[in-house]
Amino acid sequence: MSLEFENAKKFYINGEWVEPTTADTCDVINPATEEPITAIAMGGHADVDAAVAAAQAAFESFSQTSVAERKALLDKIVEIFGVRSNDIAEAISAEMGAPGGLAKGAQAPTGLFHFATTSALLDGYEFEETRGTTLVVKEPVGVVGMITPWNWPINQIACKVAPAIAAGCTMVLKPSEVAPLNALLFAEIMHEAGVPAGVFNLVNGDGPTVGSHLSAHPGVDMMSFTGSTRAGVEVAKNAAPTVKRVAQELGGKSANIILDDADFDAAVGRDAAGMCMNSGQSCNAGTRMLVPNSRMEEAAGIAKAAMENVVVGPPDSDATTIGPVVNETQWNKIQGLIQAGIDEGATLETGGVGRPDGLEKGYYVKPTLFSNVTNDMQIAQEEIFGPVLTMIGYEDDADAVRIANDTPYGLAGYISGSHDRAVAIARQIRTGNMHVNGAGPDFNAPFGGYKMSGNGREWGENGLDEFLEVKAILGANS
Repeated sequence: MSLEFENAKKFYINGEWVEPTTADTCDVINPATEEPITAIAMGGHADVDAAVAAAQAAFESFSQTSVAERKALLDKIVEIFGVRSNDIAEAISAEMGAPGGLAKGAQAPTGLFHFATTSALLDGYEFEETRGTTLVVKEPVGVVGMITPWNWPINQIACKVAPAIAAGCTMVLKPSEVAPLNALLFAEIMHEAGVPAGVFNLVNGDGPTVGSHLSAHPGVDMMSFTGSTRAGVEVAKNAAPTVKRVAQELGGKSANIILDDADFDAAVGRDAAGMCMNSGQSCNAGTRMLVPNSRMEEAAGIAKAAMENVVVGPPDSDATTIGPVVNETQWNKIQGLIQAGIDEGATLETGGVGRPDGLEKGYYVKPTLFSNVTNDMQIAQEEIFGPVLTMIGYEDDADAVRIANDTPYGLAGYISGSHDRAVAIARQIRTGNMHVNGAGPDFNAPFGGYKMSGNGREWGENGLDEFLEVKAILGANS
């Protein structure tokens, strides 16, 4: 790739690129070639301490800036981000395997959209409210620690950083060490946009070292985490002794209910192929498709045809629909779960273990469909995070609701059928998002989960609320 990462072995602290306190490095691997792109510095406790100190020092002044000042800063970030968007996309494609079209058409633009949406939100957001003689004010929560994942990397960075800036918070970001290059470019954008020193800080590193120390740090007032449920539990445990706020967006095993009055050709085909997007590496993917028992064979045939039209290949090929999964660890996990589905007796309609034909190198996975799955199978309960769809039968609407809710997760959900009936059923699903008849994302709508999919919300007004404390000044209006 043509990009240079001159700051790969540095951290961005207090408005400067600084040398790390450790000599530890980590190779960033291109999952399409299995070859290193570059190596990044891996931080230690002292690096986190320096970043938190910078954020604490900057908070005193940044928290007192006006809404207009913070909006102007967000708009400047949008401007610079737009110029660097293709660089961000190129980095994401190389480090986590997103096809070029997806990286340029969705992965990078989501970051831009969150900043633009947050800026627009500030035009009407009320930071103060009078209730009788009491003045209720919303103030920035303080220093925010942020830990972000590799699957939609700049999206998750932006949907935390944008509202934190809008609120007047300062922050320390630890991006995933698996896909950190887009975050380095993002730090360059923040610097060029004139973000005041100490407001935004970046320290690369792993979860057990940097992530744990950041989560437990007494100088951090809030942790915002996106990643696996397992890691989210550790963040919460580490944060508990300092009683800081913890917002989490975790795993999912989302149900996709196809009602008997849906257009099966359109809905099943659309959603089977759509679930494969980003190589199935989306926490809100509709990986459990629920169909009427009486139409299982029909639905499986439609889904099979759709998934067999998904082209797996190198990210730089225009013909590619999906690229590789992110690394060898994920590839091995997915292979194990596909084999588990076979061993449990589900019907393998297409795909299976191993790489697709003609792809002998790279972490490529066959788009895989299982039909006749029961909801107690491992492949129906565990988040696979690959292009693997499980098809489960149900008897009636009540049975579909029961199966959809029979999961420890509750991040997203999908339903297709007659509108009023679909909305009525959507209300019964215990999940943070429900998409009716193919509705796409809404950057102003809250995003987050029930149960083990996390707590708190991101995106839009609800996302901004997470970074604010509420103070009552009694007698202020007497």
